[in-house]
Amino acid sequence: MNLPNRLFVDGAYRDASSGRVTTLVNPATESAFAEVSSADPADLAAAIASARKAWESGWRDLAPGRRAAILFEVARRLREQLEEIAQLEMLQIGKPIGDARDEAGLGARVFEYYAGAIAQFGGQTLPVARGGFDFTLRQPMGVVACIVPWNFPFPIACWKAAPALAAGNAVILKPASISPLTALKLGEIAQAAGLPPGVLQVVPGAGSAIGDALVTHSAIRKVSFTGSTEIGRRIMELAARDLKRVSLELGGKSPNIVFADADWERAADSSPMSVFANTGQDCCARSRVFVERSIFEPFVERFVAATRKLIVGDPADPKTQLGPLVTQAQRTTVEEYLTDARARGSRFACGGGRPLPRGYYLEPTVLLGVGESDRCWREEIFGPVVAIVPFDDEARMLQAVNASPYGLSGSLWTNDLRRALRVAKAIESGVLSVNSHSSVHVEAPFGGFKQSGLGRDLGMAAMEGYTELKNVYVAD
Repeated sequence: MNLPNRLFVDGAYRDASSGRVTTLVNPATESAFAEVSSADPADLAAAIASARKAWESGWRDLAPGRRAAILFEVARRLREQLEEIAQLEMLQIGKPIGDARDEAGLGARVFEYYAGAIAQFGGQTLPVARGGFDFTLRQPMGVVACIVPWNFPFPIACWKAAPALAAGNAVILKPASISPLTALKLGEIAQAAGLPPGVLQVVPGAGSAIGDALVTHSAIRKVSFTGSTEIGRRIMELAARDLKRVSLELGGKSPNIVFADADWERAADSSPMSVFANTGQDCCARSRVFVERSIFEPFVERFVAATRKLIVGDPADPKTQLGPLVTQAQRTTVEEYLTDARARGSRFACGGGRPLPRGYYLEPTVLLGVGESDRCWREEIFGPVVAIVPFDDEARMLQAVNASPYGLSGSLWTNDLRRALRVAKAIESGVLSVNSHSSVHVEAPFGGFKQSGLGRDLGMAAMEGYTELKNVYVAD
């Protein structure tokens, strides 16, 4: 398999002008396997100039039907190369191959959705008091920057790039420096599908080297970022200098609430993967579980039993459910949280150790007796750790749920429809599932409240977010 290991600029692969490279390490083996060109500000400037030229010279004015045909062709080619994409994703971040294949398919569905959305996307005609004719236009912004994290590199690259392209923008796609391979492959596939050179550029590189330059460049009209709340704040500060548009999908500390009237056995069986999937490296992870006290003990017993059955191991094995953490540093950070939990007297119902001698693996860990002030309860761990607590009173439970500075996702389990509606309205979260753990739907908006971000990915809301709304009045 040929690894895409250079910048993708102006429709072709090229080396970084500085010659700098980033070494990629397979987290399942701890072995280096590739070196990828790392962009510097000069490379970034060249990519932005190419994107601006491509946008002005035809992409923004391309007939909607032609733009849709190109994006449908991107989706078709993604499906043809699904296995290669999945293998690259597994290699660079240790994602279990079954999950990697599912996510490669998700990327193709995203391009199909936005290709179809182009014909349905437009403005309005409005009756106004003065008479005449008033209408609105949804116009592309120009060159937009899409900054993608390492935990879901391929699907998030697709769900940022596809709506931006569908709306008529040119895209500078910056993947995380440790997971650039599938973003680079996306650029190559999109070019082969008929996307004009320069419309989609992929510039891997360290955020410390090109992040500020990307956000502050005068030709960049919008920045769409998924990542940590800390970096999101920095992007907002930089973007404020010229009032650049931003959308931010940031951290989370999502709740999983189980009432006694629910099908709590099903909730207990399914809930471990709502937090441990992707080895807990998921901003939607339901890492705070609230269980009504009357069912607390049997729920915990069943939850722990289901957790112990999870298969941790080689990402290449189709049976594997949990792979390694992405880097040694990430595992060290998670283990520091576990050390703090032990020092504060939390009880480990299971997990906490390293299950394999090689690779950045960590056992899925269930904590009991965690206090409201404990770091494991308050902070996003981004690892396979969950805390389960009992509750007696709905109102107090909701206060505890909403005390978090985050508000991204969550689950609610009850068979009482009135309660489901009441609690769903009360939870401060951008995404919520009732009797389910499903957070992501291509057709529906995805994003958070409070410090979990602003703006939305996916659904028609994402496409709107890559346009400016213009009002035009024509007098009688």
